[in-house]
Amino acid sequence: MDTYILTLIRDNQEEIVNRWLEEVRSVSKDKSLRVVSDQLFLNISREFIHLIINNIEITNDNLTNALDDFSEKIIKLGWPLSFVTEGLQLFRGIALDWLIEREVEASGQLNAMKKVNEWIDPIVNHMVSTYSGSWEHTVALQKVALQELSAPLIPVFDKITIMPLIGTIDTDRAKKIMENLLSGVVKHRSEVVLIDITGVPVVDTMVAHHIIQAAEAVRLVGTKCLLVGIRPEIAQTIVNLGIDLSHIITKNSLKKGLEEALLLTDKKIVSAIMGEKQNENSYS
Repeated sequence: MDTYILTLIRDNQEEIVNRWLEEVRSVSKDKSLRVVSDQLFLNISREFIHLIINNIEITNDNLTNALDDFSEKIIKLGWPLSFVTEGLQLFRGIALDWLIEREVEASGQLNAMKKVNEWIDPIVNHMVSTYSGSWEHTVALQKVALQELSAPLIPVFDKITIMPLIGTIDTDRAKKIMENLLSGVVKHRSEVVLIDITGVPVVDTMVAHHIIQAAEAVRLVGTKCLLVGIRPEIAQTIVNLGIDLSHIITKNSLKKGLEEALLLTDKKIVSAIMGEKQNENSYS
């Protein structure tokens, strides 16, 4: 940057900072920043603006490292990208206005604008790139986590497992359901598996087809499949669509499904008191 402009900015950076802080408060009205204390907002804002000013002459590598550290901090705080970009654009305008107010000669105003843009643009680009990479990484992790939670297989009794399904079932999720079912029934040595669709809002031809495929795949590995949680409106939809579920045991609630699963595995639940009385009778 031009030595004269650089000197002006460095010698008067506190005045520029204060002017920027006044302007940037309007940007901070975003609801995601309202939970931040005034002192924390002030401290981070000052760190942000001093980072911009103090890194005019440092090497690209050092600037990159400093921006990475700062970006990581404000991303963890949950500050939106709009705050960062609007803040930088405000600073660009303030810096140019301030230089013009200091009577930078007309012939030098264009040069000042060029130099300020060369100074601010790489910072804007880097911050946007860092934010984008961070959010993409976060979304990827969330997607993996959702996939892991989208079709859990839960053992509830010996040789009995349940797969509760919640939300819309698409092709990708159907594949995950199939994989989890097959691997899960083998892992838990399940004789009966219950697919609970209580939380599935819509059962159309495609969803029913996926469920039938899953049930058939489970049957081929020697496990019985029960479909539970069939609400009246879903039953009506299945009938209207002409979907054949005659070869699959269906129940309208998880409770009834568990009762059926216990019968299929030659189990029953008895109260502890009843069990004690039976033992007493056997000894008398």
